[in-house]
Order: sequence, then structure tokens, then C-alpha cells
Amino acid sequence: MAPDPTTLLSGAEPFAFRGGGRVGVLLVHGFTGSPGSMRPWGEALAAAGLTVSCPLLPGHGTRWQDMVPTTWPDWYTVVRGEFLRLRAECERVFVMGLSMGGTLTLRLAEEYAAEIAGVVTVNASLATERRLAPLAGLLGRIVPSLPGVAGDVKAAGVPEVGYGRVPLRPFASLRQLWAVTRADLARVTCPVLAYRSVVDHVVEPSSGAILLAGVSGPVEERLLPDSYHVATLDNDRDTIFAGSLEFVRAHAADALVPGAVAVDG
Repeated sequence: MAPDPTTLLSGAEPFAFRGGGRVGVLLVHGFTGSPGSMRPWGEALAAAGLTVSCPLLPGHGTRWQDMVPTTWPDWYTVVRGEFLRLRAECERVFVMGLSMGGTLTLRLAEEYAAEIAGVVTVNASLATERRLAPLAGLLGRIVPSLPGVAGDVKAAGVPEVGYGRVPLRPFASLRQLWAVTRADLARVTCPVLAYRSVVDHVVEPSSGAILLAGVSGPVEERLLPDSYHVATLDNDRDTIFAGSLEFVRAHAADALVPGAVAVDG
């Protein structure tokens, strides 16, 4: 069931743009985040004529308590459903994600390798070095949440629409998603462009190393020197926007038509 619009955090709304070409892009936000962290990216891609969609993942965009009963298959079901809708509408589809959104897009590329034109990740998470992480499921029965990770932005005065708490039971499920995705990374045969912030207070560099070593398709990592975790809102965001559009053009050069129209959000 979709969340009541009256309970949504301002800026957390899902959005979509109908492009003039035949290329679609699925954007996926991060854990405890919202489409607000992806909207500037989506607008930049739409301006080039791409069809763009960014759904709101279950349990997100309202209160952190709404995440507690959700698990990674709930989030992935929404992502997969939106991908299948775009695939039916567009000749080629790219998937792009921030943090856990990057993890979910990689999972899509594992299951739909032949049907995805390319993947762009920004600080994708695939593991953590935090020593208490393996105890998240157990701790979640006692302490439902801990201080959150939203808002890791270097640029002054740039907020992220997300939760100030991390619900531990969903975090335990996120760890399961990491394990499933890591195990199947070799099935990612499409091109991958991976952005990674040099300083990231949420996702450690080990996730980037796992990604580069694990995928079978061509992969390129580009470092972001002036952004923290939520780089899609940070100082290097224009670098991400331009680079991802260049990536799309390289793999779908004949399908871009200028201009796009917002259809919801």
C-alpha cells in the first residue's frame, strides 16, 4: 500500500519524467533516504530527453517506525516492478542508485543482465566494517533504532530528506541484501560506472573494492574529491550528472531526444 500523501516528509515524493526518446533511467534512493536525494539528478537526465522514474521505497519518506516491518525483498519488489514498467515503455533502460539504491540496482543487473543497458552507482553499499553490524537483528529486539546516517553532505546548508534514526531490523535485512548481491556480482555483465566519494562517513571504501573485483562486465570507478556520502546533493553532483549522461550517450547514442515533461511527483 502506498503511503498516505499527507504523512510524507516534504521533498520525499516519488517522481517521474516522460522523455522524448526511447531510453529510460530508473533511479533508486538509499536506506532511510528518499527520492529527494535523487531529484536533481533526475531533472538533469530528463533535460536530455530521457524517461526517468524514481519510486519511493516501502517504509521510507514518512517516519522511521514505518520501516521497521519492511525487509529488502519489499524494497526490491518495488524497484523491480518499476524497472519492468520502464522496460515495457523504453527500448533501453539504465539503472542508477545511491548507497543501498546502488545495491538494489546491482541486484537488478544480476537478474536482468541482458535487459539492462548499464548501471551507474554512487557510493553503493555492499558491506560494512562496523563491528556491531552482525548483531543488528538481535539488538533490534531490544533497541529498535540508533542515531541515523542521513545528511552526510559536505556542502553547507544542503539537507537530505531522510530519517534521523536507523531502524535495526531493516538494517539487518540490508545486510542480507549485501550478502545476496555480493554472491552474484559476477552475473553483472553490463557496463558499470561507479562513483565513490574519497571521504564517506557512511559506506567504507571496501564496498567499492568489492564492486570492482566482483562484476564481470566493463567497470570504471571515478572518485569524487569534494563530496561526502550523499554525493548526488553535494559539491560533485554536476560531475555525476554529466558523467552519467555521457555514459548513457556512449551506450545508447541514437536514442536521445531533447526535452522531457514531468508526469508526477
